[in-house]
Amino acid sequence: MSTFLTGNPHLKGYTLSRLIGFTCSVAFILFGYKQGVMGGVITGPQFTQRFPSIDTTSGHGNAQLQGFTLGIYNIGCWAGSLLTMVIGEPLGRKRTIIVGAIILATGTIIQCASYSLAQLLVGRIITGTGNGIITSSIPVWHAELSKAKSRGKLITTELSTNVVSVAYWVDYGMSFVNNEAAWRFPIALQVFCAVSTIVFILFLPDTPRWLLKQGRHSEARDVLNRLFIHDPDGAADRETLEIEAALAEERLAQEQLGNKGPIRTIFTNGTQRFFHRTMLGVWGMIMNQLTGINLITYYAPFIFIKSVGFSQKLSSLMSGFLSLEYYLSTLIPIFIIDKVGRRPLLLWGLVGMSICMFILAGTTSVVDFGPGIVTTVALFVYDFWFGIGWIPGPWLLASECAPLTTRSQSAAFATSATWIFTFLVAEITPTKGKSLLQIDLLFTGPKVLLDISEEDIRAMQKRQIEHVIQEHLVDKEEEKAGGQHIETV
Repeated sequence: MSTFLTGNPHLKGYTLSRLIGFTCSVAFILFGYKQGVMGGVITGPQFTQRFPSIDTTSGHGNAQLQGFTLGIYNIGCWAGSLLTMVIGEPLGRKRTIIVGAIILATGTIIQCASYSLAQLLVGRIITGTGNGIITSSIPVWHAELSKAKSRGKLITTELSTNVVSVAYWVDYGMSFVNNEAAWRFPIALQVFCAVSTIVFILFLPDTPRWLLKQGRHSEARDVLNRLFIHDPDGAADRETLEIEAALAEERLAQEQLGNKGPIRTIFTNGTQRFFHRTMLGVWGMIMNQLTGINLITYYAPFIFIKSVGFSQKLSSLMSGFLSLEYYLSTLIPIFIIDKVGRRPLLLWGLVGMSICMFILAGTTSVVDFGPGIVTTVALFVYDFWFGIGWIPGPWLLASECAPLTTRSQSAAFATSATWIFTFLVAEITPTKGKSLLQIDLLFTGPKVLLDISEEDIRAMQKRQIEHVIQEHLVDKEEEKAGGQHIETV
């Protein structure tokens, strides 16, 4: 029996379950932290002095390059998720998470030691690859080690740490530092979470479902006995039989499809509806990103500065309060998701977020105190509804709906969808920091102007204003001439 696969034999029952949940939370802090940390440091003076080519606060940097610098991390995450489709099943859930944490830590060290934009970009890609592996594996590992009656609550608790609260407060605290530690330390802090994840998971088991699929019956039985130690006699045996029955049924379905490999299987339906179940997770993740949450997450500090008129420090402070409120909202579904269900929370969240987006569309067009207050409130309410419905829902769908025999591939593919759409949202959002009149200019001409610098758009706006002034002068001259003609008549 492999002690690496079964973990510390002295961890049992509630202690084991709680430590599993705690480890998942630590790992998912990396998810939320990494998303939020760059949004704060990218507007800081120390960061912009080091990387002036992406300094859009002064108007001299390239906004598109800044968006690419933020978004390239998501390409790494996408690649890591796809890599998990290949390595996740052979390595198992536990080893895959450790590999992801090592890669993430390596990329983080490269980032925080960066002295050129190229080095920063390479570090962000590597960090993203590690995080993609972790976020594809942690929900599956947790779901397969949780009991059905409390799985929603436990995974929602884990996902509540997928908020950027810690990142914004770290950014705010470091904004008072007047050297490059102001941005290097917040980035480097991720290494602590990655190492902590590795240390904790070494004492914990791999999942009974993966162990049974690999024919490791003694290890699977040991893990189930420890998990169900407080349950009635026979609970572990019943769980073992249910897993084996599900495996047998899904293997039969795969045989009917010609014994395709797991990756090909998830794109084929058959009696087990492999493709349908995979797509439930995929589209849940896609819609998660199309709600606009990462637009808010990445650019909240920028919105507070440019659209509301806050100072850089006040923007960081408000972003910290925004993320704190966001985190508190994610605690609500912990207590209701197993009673209410996944679908109602998703629908409620959509309605609330839609109303807030309508409000934001109007108020961010005017930089003034009154509209700024309304914008701030709408941002807070938007995050509240997203935290209730759309933090837990899509991630639960991806891990719960996936078939056991292809769960690693299905969940990883669904996670890859969230990352590629996160990147697309960042890349197709050229409106950050621009007035509505400037946005109109992006759509003027034969094509949409996505790759355009701040200097170019200001020059376009200047030419447009000069053209309007010239037209007004011509109109006045014509009116004057017309008036003189009338007097003559």
